[in-house]
Order: sequence, then structure tokens, then C-alpha cells
Amino acid sequence: MLSRWMSGSSRNLDREYNCTVRLLDDSEYTCTIQRDAKGQYLFDLLCHHLNLLEKDYFGIRFVDPDKQRHWLEFTKSVVKQMRAQPPFTMCFRVKFYPTDPAALKEEITRYLVFLQIKRDLYHGRLLCKTSDAALLAAYILQAEIGDYDPGKHPEGYSSKFQFFPKHSEKLERKIAEIHKSELSGQAPATSELNFLRKAQTLETYGVDPHPCKDVSGNAAFLAFTPFGFVVLQGNKRVHFIKWNEVTKMKFEGKTFYLYVSQKEEKKIVLTYFAPTPEACKHLWKCGIENQAFYKLEKSSQVRTVSSSNLFFKGSRFRYSGRVAKEVMESSAKIKREPPEIHRAGLVPSRSCPSITHGPRLSSVPRTRRRAVHISIMEGLESLRDSAHSTPVRSASHGDALAGPGRSGRAESSERVAVIADESYSPADSVLPTPVAEHSLELMLLSRQANGAPCSIEEEKESEAGTPAAEAEGELRALCPGGTGLGPAQAQQAMVCLQAPRRAKPAH
Repeated sequence: MLSRWMSGSSRNLDREYNCTVRLLDDSEYTCTIQRDAKGQYLFDLLCHHLNLLEKDYFGIRFVDPDKQRHWLEFTKSVVKQMRAQPPFTMCFRVKFYPTDPAALKEEITRYLVFLQIKRDLYHGRLLCKTSDAALLAAYILQAEIGDYDPGKHPEGYSSKFQFFPKHSEKLERKIAEIHKSELSGQAPATSELNFLRKAQTLETYGVDPHPCKDVSGNAAFLAFTPFGFVVLQGNKRVHFIKWNEVTKMKFEGKTFYLYVSQKEEKKIVLTYFAPTPEACKHLWKCGIENQAFYKLEKSSQVRTVSSSNLFFKGSRFRYSGRVAKEVMESSAKIKREPPEIHRAGLVPSRSCPSITHGPRLSSVPRTRRRAVHISIMEGLESLRDSAHSTPVRSASHGDALAGPGRSGRAESSERVAVIADESYSPADSVLPTPVAEHSLELMLLSRQANGAPCSIEEEKESEAGTPAAEAEGELRALCPGGTGLGPAQAQQAMVCLQAPRRAKPAH
């Protein structure tokens, strides 16, 4: 009996599991691992495949059967972390965004970060104003197709590329104008480097959004960036807290607490509510890891953190990697011939297509769309700033990097930073946590009403029905019974709403 049990146990340990990891260019890496293989083993296989040495910025992400996202823990068994049945499917992604991506030592690392930020732009995590969006898209165009060539690039050629799920003809013309007149002669590596430099200055750089609600029930997105903790509501950044001001993070059930200590003994506790306890725990773990990576001087300073004040209650977690300062010191010592880079070029992508036709914005004049947007926003309580959403800090995250000029401009600006022309609402399929249906309704309504070029969700315009009929159907689908909108706002909203067929982009 004992020998039979031991032989069965041995067979279980020797069992191999198939793993497929989707890379940043949407190619796939497939391998087999044993039952006791740690996350570090799989990650090292990937980095060897990619010829990547500056690997501490990256991680492996997976989604459980409940649609909850997780980062693979390198110190634990891969199989034990997976709740799904094999074969296992995961994604290789940037986990810790470099503080200055242009300063990365190797071109291969910069290229992978470029692919991640390009993906962020497409999915709406990197939301920005129209002028910034046009420049970023032009850099991508130059990196992928090179210099403008009248023989190869006919009128309207930029419309064949989909940098955002939805865009306007005006934006397409601006992208082509910049590509033709300003970027000629730039090699792919140079365009990618300029893209990174521009992206790093944006308020939403490095944002991996976690959907939550504040104490007033207003929808918000929480995120941890290289510079600190941010909260986004509507088209504004309502909180920015530097890492050295965050004294503690904890969670209880669905409730997340952030403790802040600022100048003059000012102490603040920010409270937010996640959709599920698992989502809240994921938010907390991401916060612990990001603070350790960006704030600490040495990995030896990392301590095990408890989610509760009581030692015997709650979850305990410890960040297991190197910190940013150690990573940069290690990168400076790299001495090897630059590895060859196989750029994706014009190969279509499932989740971030390089060349495809994207839906354009409504033909309703922009001034009219803006008026409608204002009326709708006045009727949506969830998108109004509450007393709880008053920012605790007005300085931009780039103050320390941009020098006196930018700092002075930030100090004289409004306390709430405007991040874009439209509300921050990343595509549902790329959110790290589930979102309640009623929150999605409000966010999608705001997104459709705004009419800004950097739309967030991949949609296809309906070819059937009149505009009025489409708008009426959209209103009924999003706001049954007209919840949140008065009769006047609902009538005005019908002017510009369309009836898209929603398609989930790959995460």
C-alpha cells in the first residue's frame, strides 16, 4: 500500500503541464513545466527566449476563472497558483514601468517597453489629449513603416492603422501631417525612443487601473505608478500621492485603505471600495509591490506586510524581487553585444493591431458633441467630484524630472489635473479586476457622449438603422428606465450616441 502511494505521488510530481505565454508582440511562447516548477523558472525561460537581461521590470500575468487578474508569484509553484485547468495561458507584460524608459541600458528592453505602452495607448490605459495622441501615433507610424513615400502611401494612408480603437478623420490627418513633415529620417529605434520620452511625461504613464468606488459611491480608477499613487475620475486626476508620503496600505474585505502623511503633520486616510474581496486583495498586493520597488533603497529593506492591524488576522505578503535602484545599478554593468531585435512591423495583432481599419467618430460636429457632453455630465452624479475626491496634492508626477519650468507651471495650475479630453475608461477586457455592470453603464455612456478621439473600447459602428434609432437603442441598453438622466438630457444625448457592437479586445 505504501509503495503504491509513493509511486502515485512520484507520478504526480513528474507530470508535465503545457503553458502558453502571449508575448508583447502577440506571438506565443509554448513550453512544458513540472508540477513543482516555481514561477521564477518559467520567467527565466521567457527571458532567455527574449534574450532579455533587464528583466526586473517585467512579469507574467494570468486571469482566473472569475475574470480576476493576478501577477504570477515567482517564489511559488506555477501549478498551485493556477485555478484553471491545463493547458495554462498567461501573458508577458511590463509590471514595473521604468521611471525613465529612455534611460534603459539595452535597446531590446526599450523595444519591449515600447510595445507595452503602445498596447496601453490602444486599450485606453494611456489616455492623453489629442495633440499628444497624434504625436505618439506618428512615432509608431514612423517606427513601423519608415519615412513617408508618396508612391507607397496614398492619401489617407494613416487611416489604415489603428492606434486607438476609435478615431476621427481630423486626428488621422494630424498623424499623417506629423509623420510626413517632422519625422523623416528617423530609424525605428529613434522613433521608439522619442515615443518613450513623450509617453513618460503623460499623467497616465505607467497606470494599471483598478476600478473602485469612493466613499460617496462615485466610480474611480486607482493606480500605482513609478511616481506614486493616483486616483482618476472622469477626465481628471483627483489624487496624486508620492511614494514617500504613503505610510501604510491595508484592506478588509472589499475596503482598501491608504494612509498618507504629508507636510506639517497632515495625515489623511483614503478609503475606496473594490468590486470583490479578491479584487481588493489584488489591489493591495500591487500597492505593496510597487511601493517596495520604487521607494526602497535595497531589497534587504523589504519586510513582510500584514493586511490587518492584528498579526493573526488577514493576509500576509512580501515582495520578493529587487528594487528599482538595484536594477538600474545592475543594468549599468551590462557589457555585451546588443542582441538582434526582430520587430513585428506590419504584422496584424489580435489585441493591438498594427494595420487595420478602425471605426471613426460620429460625424456630429465637435462643438455640438461637446455641448451634448456637458449636458450629459451634468446629469451623471457618479462623475461629479465629491468632497472626498478633493486632491491632496497639486504637483505633477514629473516635477522632479522636468525641472523648474514644469514645476512652476504645475504650482500655478488648478488643484485637479485634467488628463485628457474624455473620461478615463479603459477597455473592460484589460482591467485587472471585474467591474460591476452598473458602473460599466455609466462609464460607457460618458465615453460615447464625449466624442474625443482616443476612445477606449473596440467597437464597430452599426450599419443598419437611422442615427436616431441607434441612439435610442443605445440609451435603453445603457440606462434602463433613464437612470441618471433627466428627460432633457436623454433627448440631447440621443443626438450623438451610436449603437456599437462591442467586441472584447484580447488582454
